[in-house]
Amino acid sequence: MRADPQVARFAVLQDAAEALLDELAERYMVDRRESKESLGAADALVRLERLMPRTPAAAPLAIAFTETPGIALRLGRWWVETLPGCSCAVCDEDPVQLVELLRLQAAALVEGGLWERVRRGVGGSWYESRLIGVGINARREGPLTREDSREARRSGFAAPVQWAPWPARPLKETSGPEEG
Repeated sequence: MRADPQVARFAVLQDAAEALLDELAERYMVDRRESKESLGAADALVRLERLMPRTPAAAPLAIAFTETPGIALRLGRWWVETLPGCSCAVCDEDPVQLVELLRLQAAALVEGGLWERVRRGVGGSWYESRLIGVGINARREGPLTREDSREARRSGFAAPVQWAPWPARPLKETSGPEEG
């Protein structure tokens, strides 16, 4: 079975995500973990790569490699970006622009530009996220289940949380001439 060329053009997203994960793992003090997980109850297992900063004050980054081919980017606790949002010819998303969005969002995260909190209201609780960085200033919110809301408050999200910048790896020292 041949891949649909309209959909296959998004394979560049997965290549860019792989390169981004490699760059971030080399540049920052993070642990890299790979697993197979389902993105939803009825979804198939997909490869998921996580970068966990070695300080709990910095937010994790995760990338799921979907069958589209595409990716699902998760920053911190609630920020999720599915790229492409739609792979049909009518929507005609530009893979180059999607790669740029992936890099913009990751850069804002590692610089400490993600802010998250839980808000309580009469109708229930919801999350609120903001991502601010060079070239991006975006906001998201959505409902939380009672269980998710309780767990989030126990984890310190009752007050706004601004995630810290990722810790950079120390520069490699260059050795001088050998003494002898």
